Amino acid sequence: MINTQDVLSTVRMLEEENLDVRTVTMGINLTDCVGPSMPAVCDKVYEKICRKAANLVRVCDELTARYGVPVVNKRLATSPASLLLGGHDRKDAIALAKTLDRAAAEVQVDLIGGFTALVHKGMIPAEQTLIESMPEALATTQRVCASMSVGSTKAGMNVDAIQLAAKTILRIADESADNLGFAAAKLVVFVNIPEDNPFMAGAYLGAGEPETVINVGVSGPGVVKRSVERLLEAHPGATLDEISDEIKHTAFRVTRTGELIGREVAARLALPFGVVDLSLAPTPRIGDSIGEIYQTMGIHKLGAPGTTAAVALLNDAVKKGGSFASSSVGGLSGAFIPVMEDHALAKAVAEGTLTLEKLEAMTAVCSVGLDMILLPGDTPWTTICGMIMDESAIGIINRKTTALRLIPVPGKQPGDFVDYGGLFGSGTITSVVCPTGNEAFVQRGGHVPAPIQSLNN
Repeated sequence: MINTQDVLSTVRMLEEENLDVRTVTMGINLTDCVGPSMPAVCDKVYEKICRKAANLVRVCDELTARYGVPVVNKRLATSPASLLLGGHDRKDAIALAKTLDRAAAEVQVDLIGGFTALVHKGMIPAEQTLIESMPEALATTQRVCASMSVGSTKAGMNVDAIQLAAKTILRIADESADNLGFAAAKLVVFVNIPEDNPFMAGAYLGAGEPETVINVGVSGPGVVKRSVERLLEAHPGATLDEISDEIKHTAFRVTRTGELIGREVAARLALPFGVVDLSLAPTPRIGDSIGEIYQTMGIHKLGAPGTTAAVALLNDAVKKGGSFASSSVGGLSGAFIPVMEDHALAKAVAEGTLTLEKLEAMTAVCSVGLDMILLPGDTPWTTICGMIMDESAIGIINRKTTALRLIPVPGKQPGDFVDYGGLFGSGTITSVVCPTGNEAFVQRGGHVPAPIQSLNN
């Protein structure tokens, strides 16, 4: 039996509260494009992407018109590009990145992920080649996104790879200095990397995934905020468990809507449906902010004591509601805190109430990690290396995904303002409280062993 109130609430989400499907991401396996000649590899890659994704954007637009639910981004995720680089050099890797970019433009998707190196336990020459190519590859392409896996709960932490990642981030920023280091925003460094994540910049198609698959990322911070506001307007004394319950019900409806769109896209393209990632992903628009949800709960100054608990409450409630709505939940699935992409978080950083150290604490209970963080351009690589190691430790010990998107902005200092526009947003340069003093530790290299699991307290 159809519940009229549920129908009306969903209509309200669409019309008033910024409900959308944040991304429909097609995963494409490119491992059959491998070969000794890079021009031939690039030709096969281009042909396969154009053939598989030819109708993706058209189908998404048709479903937007049919259901009235905007599909904000259409994206591609490929199997790791390093798998195609055995026996090839840095110039070949750059040629491959440009081919991915050209194919993405041809099929009119927004971004393409999969320029990926999986180095959480060791590093083969092809992965070294791919990482060395990243500065030029990301600076000279528009749509290509990259990722690195530098640790996992089972493998521990590859500190040698983290050292390379830190130096590479600085090189990427310098390579795109004329664009305020923007290319660094297209690289994510992960531990416990998910193989079916539809969100950029970390999306790639894992080894156990289908040949081609449709994954969906829903969103709706504005929907959750308004649901909490309505609860508090009707019951000003509502308790935190009542707020959690309201968020669960809202996440249920949002997830159902996203899965409907995803399964329709998959059916029309005759492809398997993979997962719905029920993460709350903000945009720079007012009213579409994760930070505003915490403020509505009662954290009026983001970064104040209690902020981490608010993040935990929201993340858990979203997971509970979304997992009840769908048996195909995957990806990251929770609440993101990308500073530049969320106007409330960006404002709190600018005002000094939300520091990097508090953000790090929040990442222990959110869905990703230190996301879209602007740093001074002269930040030492050892500082960045230490930040990656700290964030990796949180993910490895807690058996969760954590990641970093750090953007050192050449020529900028703490307090300077940077605006990239669009979905990437704007923000204020920040820095760690103690940026030096770790050099001897991070330069030791090697591995941090995998944690013991039997004594978990």
